[in-house]
Amino acid sequence: MAKMLENSPNAVLDKSLIQHYLTLPIPDGKCQATYIWIDGSGENVRSKTRTLDAVPTRPEELPIWNFDGSSTKQAEGSNSDVYLMPIAIFNDPFLRGNNRLILCDTYKYNKKPTDTNHRVTCLQAMDAAKATQPWFGIEQEYTLLDMDRRPLGWPKNGFPGPQGPYYCGVGADKVYARDIVEAHYRCCLYAGINLSGTNAEVMPAQWEYQVGPCEGIAIGDQLWVSRYILHRVAEDFGVIVTFDPKPMEGDWNGAGAHTNFSTKAMREENGIVEIEKAIDKLSRNHLRHIQAYDPHGGKDNERRLTGRHETSSIHDFSAGVANRGASVRIPRGCAEEKKGYLEDRRPASNCDPYSVCEALVRTCILNE
Repeated sequence: MAKMLENSPNAVLDKSLIQHYLTLPIPDGKCQATYIWIDGSGENVRSKTRTLDAVPTRPEELPIWNFDGSSTKQAEGSNSDVYLMPIAIFNDPFLRGNNRLILCDTYKYNKKPTDTNHRVTCLQAMDAAKATQPWFGIEQEYTLLDMDRRPLGWPKNGFPGPQGPYYCGVGADKVYARDIVEAHYRCCLYAGINLSGTNAEVMPAQWEYQVGPCEGIAIGDQLWVSRYILHRVAEDFGVIVTFDPKPMEGDWNGAGAHTNFSTKAMREENGIVEIEKAIDKLSRNHLRHIQAYDPHGGKDNERRLTGRHETSSIHDFSAGVANRGASVRIPRGCAEEKKGYLEDRRPASNCDPYSVCEALVRTCILNE
């Protein structure tokens, strides 16, 4: 593995040296606040850090900041300032102490949301549906790459053995870079993210973690910050993270962000009736959801939703109990208990969770 990372500048740095500097005390009351935002791609995150004179406890206490939007495909060079509006605060697992990660919304010069700011309309939908107590859990799949952008641990001039032994695998010949996975897990819990589990996925060098259950807008906030943390942890190890829905063509699984969804009525006795009503509504809005489920209106998911490799066809809606080849799955336990949640298996791994969850709420709850 070390040989594979020898061309990574970050991997060859002596990480023990940084501890000397990170243990230096800083003046009382000072706080390093790392502002995080979604860039113009709709799938990548950016960040920069500033010093505050007090430790923030609410987003309203934080100063509005700005950045050069012409460098993130969010503004023209002649009018490049884009506003950063703080919306959520998390503990910083990298700097620790009183330091914080600050998730931000992006706004144009005229104070209107940027094109990739989907949180504003998502929040409106969540507020309108608040009485139904919508819960979400997202299963975020991702793939680890070396600096040549080849899956980590794969032979340089060939392929690993066929899929089968890698899913939830144990052993040096089955899983790669568990260090990154465990570090990310602990960092998310420290940050205050409700990360509920993790596992190795079907394709070697592919992993999954689950965020949730979260109510309302919190699912999008927590998932975006969990992605930032994953990129940041992998950076320390000299490894690249990709959320590409189909990182390797051929007989290899793609990567999704299966989204589990329920309302209070679905979780109560005989909630299966409400689950089936929601599935019926989803069946009549398939194209709308496909367009919302990856940043490029379905074009990324075309490579993944082929009807093979545990996916449904992008062209047709389907549903079933315990069926991982369906658009929407009802877990076996929910069918037996006649209550619980549904799993929408269509969202791509690089989806914007705000767009996904907004679509579910508007279709299933608000009947829009």
